Amino acid sequence: MDVTDQKFEQEVLKSNLPVLVDFWAPWCAPCRIVSPIVEELAKEYNGKLQVFKLNVDDNPQTASKYGIMSIPSLLIFKKGQVLKTLIGAAGKENLKKGIEEVLGG
Repeated sequence: MDVTDQKFEQEVLKSNLPVLVDFWAPWCAPCRIVSPIVEELAKEYNGKLQVFKLNVDDNPQTASKYGIMSIPSLLIFKKGQVLKTLIGAAGKENLKKGIEEVLGG
């Protein structure tokens, strides 16, 4: 479920499925609120969407590349492109809505 700067291209950008990436850090309280929701969504969308977490402290290169200024930031990629960005501790319904927009549901 974790992705690093080194594996980002292979795991996220080259994925056949859409990918949700949770940009987070261990010290971020809102990130800890969003984390269990992201894990639930990973189970719900298993087979339709891949879900990864990227620790911005350990992987600053990717966070910088995508202009991550505040966390949590959830980016949804499809075919290597960012199609949706959700910033802050969004509730499950908001996250599902964003995912459904990308999945075309």
